[in-house]
Amino acid sequence: MAVAAASVAAGLTACSGATGADGGPVSITFLTADPQKNLQPAIDGFEKANPNITIEYEYVPFDQYNNLIEQRIGSGDAGVDVYAVDSGAVGALANKGYLEDLTDDFGDQVASEALPATAEANTFDDRLWSVPMWTSAQFLYYNKDLLDEAGVPYPSSDVSDATTYQELLENGKKAQASGAKWGLLFDQINRYYQLQPVIESAGGGSGVTGDDLLTADLANEGWVEAMTWYAQLFEDGVAPRGVATEQMPALFASGQAAYIVSGPWQATANAAEGKVNYGVAANPVFEGGEPAMSTGSWNVGINPATDEMEASKALVEYLGLTKDGNTASAEAGGIAPTFTASFDGFVKGLDERDAPNTTGMGALTSEQLNTIAVNRPNSPGFTQMTDVTGRAFEDIRNGQDVEDTLSGAQDELQGLWDRLR
Repeated sequence: MAVAAASVAAGLTACSGATGADGGPVSITFLTADPQKNLQPAIDGFEKANPNITIEYEYVPFDQYNNLIEQRIGSGDAGVDVYAVDSGAVGALANKGYLEDLTDDFGDQVASEALPATAEANTFDDRLWSVPMWTSAQFLYYNKDLLDEAGVPYPSSDVSDATTYQELLENGKKAQASGAKWGLLFDQINRYYQLQPVIESAGGGSGVTGDDLLTADLANEGWVEAMTWYAQLFEDGVAPRGVATEQMPALFASGQAAYIVSGPWQATANAAEGKVNYGVAANPVFEGGEPAMSTGSWNVGINPATDEMEASKALVEYLGLTKDGNTASAEAGGIAPTFTASFDGFVKGLDERDAPNTTGMGALTSEQLNTIAVNRPNSPGFTQMTDVTGRAFEDIRNGQDVEDTLSGAQDELQGLWDRLR
């Protein structure tokens, strides 16, 4: 811990001396897909430590973010200096030349002082292309009152005894029969990040194969089995069609759903709403399969076209590799920071986030991240994969045939990937 503390102090010292390319005050643009309020405490801290640097914050909704990266970074626009990099997209962005190589600047520090899985997620071709800022874990939240009314037992917080997705489908129906509006929700109900562990647990793998990670494998038996279960969730009305991802946390927090699979930010939403008596259990497992849980989140990278490289590196370092900066970056959004000293404090605070509902959540977080977490595949074509699978998931959600949809998605994705070879 003394080594980490010394490194943090060194980082802050380096940050405080950063200036613009001409040695004077400078403004740099930080592009993200998160509302400014989530990162404002960290921005304030950085500007206080670096009085010569002002941050211009640009927010773009997630569904538009990848396209904007293509347009601006891909065109060599120097108007973006630092930007948020989604886990899984690192390889694709690095392969296109959209990220500055940060290996010599931060490689050793990320390897020694960031959570191991996050260091891996930011590495492509043995080079570090972005610095981890946040990571994530997923949990099964359950409404105690709705389950009590239905006579359904609470799910286990023991990873080795996790509730199955099949049980949740049936228990969700029982809760609905006893008054719940919805049985089971997913926080990101039609996105690869959220559904990857369902598919992995069913034996389908990530959907990516080949030495170059550019062979699509979306129609194998495990994918079909997982997506058949997913389709049933909506066919039976246990989860809603036509409701946007952004609305899911509020449905559970307002007491309308028996279960939701979501991250630690759900506890923050629940506490703010104050209407649900709930517990937190282990992430579900597919019947007969191995446990798997989504992980990863936003990282920070630098546009190679920036005119303010020194100031940009100072911001990246502060957000990802100092205790003050990394802690502040994660506090408002309720997500896990990745710098080990910041993460340790985060875990300790989870049990008290919305006690007694969140009692035991800290230990569960550590256990799941160390035993069942799966990173998104760091394929050079991951951004195309998220687009293609997102449309396929939504089609299945709306009643399209599972096998036909997955087969079509696989062919579409392979066609896109063949152009990258």
